[in-house]
Amino acid sequence: MNKTSTISAALLLSMAAAALSATPAAAADETNAPPACASHLDWRGKKVAVFGDSISDKGIKWWRHWWSYLADMTGIEPLVYATNGRQWSDVPRQAEDLAAAGEDPDAILILMGTNDFNSDIPLGEWWDVVAEPVNRNGQKVRCRKRVPSFSPNTVRGRINTAMKFLKERYPDRQIVLLTPIHRGFFTCAKTNVQPDEAYANALGLWIGDYAACVREAGPIWSVPVIDLHSEAGLMPSLAPYGRFFNRSDTDLLHPNSEGHRRIAEVIAARLSAMPATFR
Repeated sequence: MNKTSTISAALLLSMAAAALSATPAAAADETNAPPACASHLDWRGKKVAVFGDSISDKGIKWWRHWWSYLADMTGIEPLVYATNGRQWSDVPRQAEDLAAAGEDPDAILILMGTNDFNSDIPLGEWWDVVAEPVNRNGQKVRCRKRVPSFSPNTVRGRINTAMKFLKERYPDRQIVLLTPIHRGFFTCAKTNVQPDEAYANALGLWIGDYAACVREAGPIWSVPVIDLHSEAGLMPSLAPYGRFFNRSDTDLLHPNSEGHRRIAEVIAARLSAMPATFR
């Protein structure tokens, strides 16, 4: 071996030794380094307000709620203000109660709409259209202008009112809409008998029409929608699904603990792909 070969071999050995000595530290750094944007996608410890109706009302103890399962699955801290029997018109009140309690949520989940269907609330329109003068390219011209409808007597007006209220109060928080699940037969008194979803309400509308309004609100208000109506897989009109609801003979409207767990699985999967908050 000549002198040049001896020097090259020594140099290679030296480089290999340096690489080996650096490998454990580098590997440790890679192992401990958090994934990109982990803080934004991590829901652990986040305070999540829950607005809705009886399906989410913490005062009803007959089943374990979806938000309780969700807390186990994702590590959130639920702040539950959902109230039995309420409709979309009640969301601002629930938000006011949240604020009055001094709570500062990172995110808000809203599961609402089934009582609007049962109470025969018209769907209404998203927009009122007017004609107004506007400056376009230096010239004043009259143009059609759309403004959100805030009618308290329609579903779309109520959703607009709720979303404007929340978006103005919480511009840096995640707000997620959940569509209402499918409905089965329910009765708890002679004056409270609700047919299953095979029957239209008094306006000739179906529960799916009300779920569609919630889906439509997503792009209008730039918020994600978790479509439980389509994805939870709960079909109370089919006998085998009775085991997921409160009572197979009188209450196929409210999921039992197993039904709530199933709802939570869908929500957890969707939340894992979206930011927990924007602050």
